Amino acid sequence: MRMTLLKALGTSALISLGATTAMATECIAPADAGGGWDFTCRQIGKLLYDLKLVPNPVQVTNMAGAGGGLAYANVVNERNTDADLIVAASSATTTRLAQNAYGGATADQVRWVGTIGGDPGVIVVAKDSPFQTLSDLVEAIKADPSKVTFAGGSAAGGFDHLKPLMIMKVAGFTDARSVKYIGLNGGAEAITQTIGGFTQAMTGDISEITGFIRSGDVRALAILTPERVAGFEDIPTAKEQGYDVVVVNWRGLYVPKGISDDAFNAWATKLQAVADSAEWKAVMEANGLAPFTLVGADFQGWIDGVVADTTVLSREIGVIQ
Repeated sequence: MRMTLLKALGTSALISLGATTAMATECIAPADAGGGWDFTCRQIGKLLYDLKLVPNPVQVTNMAGAGGGLAYANVVNERNTDADLIVAASSATTTRLAQNAYGGATADQVRWVGTIGGDPGVIVVAKDSPFQTLSDLVEAIKADPSKVTFAGGSAAGGFDHLKPLMIMKVAGFTDARSVKYIGLNGGAEAITQTIGGFTQAMTGDISEITGFIRSGDVRALAILTPERVAGFEDIPTAKEQGYDVVVVNWRGLYVPKGISDDAFNAWATKLQAVADSAEWKAVMEANGLAPFTLVGADFQGWIDGVVADTTVLSREIGVIQ
């Protein structure tokens, strides 16, 4: 069984990258300035123009509200055929859709163009933890779920909470509600709880805990990417340890559903060109992102699986009925 989930890289938005002109591409960042959605629109928008993939500077619009729901409703209801519109998205978008947080909106009301980078998920333990492998941790939970508590930087039912649940589900463990999780105010607080011995493991993103890994305060049992990550080659993937789980804090785009197939494919081609560029690779390196590229029909199909998996897990832990 294979499960995949991606995480929000923030909820933020952008100022305009250029003056509004006829036929200019617009990128909606579904929140106020700052954070992951802001970054996505700003960086991808800049490179689309710099690489001459669009004729005019990209106009970026802030549209905060309902954790991305306001922008989603605007695209679906007001701009369903606008082929010059792209929208920053992340797994926060798909998680909220799966958990019906957008007032009945569903993931099939837009078209998912692609993701071109992400922040890998990790499972870590304190340096003196008895758990040496991911399987050690999994088997301990199977034997007695009350003896293992995870700390994470999202609320119960959020992205960090779902990571260990996905691993346990792939391992054949079905009592998701018995897996103990404490949601804290960010990854730094969560890792401190684990280093201090108050929790037995931490579920987070590599960017949150790079310093702790390099200092030796924690050991990473698994990185949740398809392949090992440059700079962290000594951390095995969950997949190579027998748990086919991919959890990446991704950055990407969706577009209105009503545009033509040709327009959709054109956006996929442009996003792939950004992903392949030396400029984007420099952006990823400067911002701690790992390569994670899926565009066009491949991404669209993958999103369908993400939403389905998230819906099932969310029901199992009582987030939705």
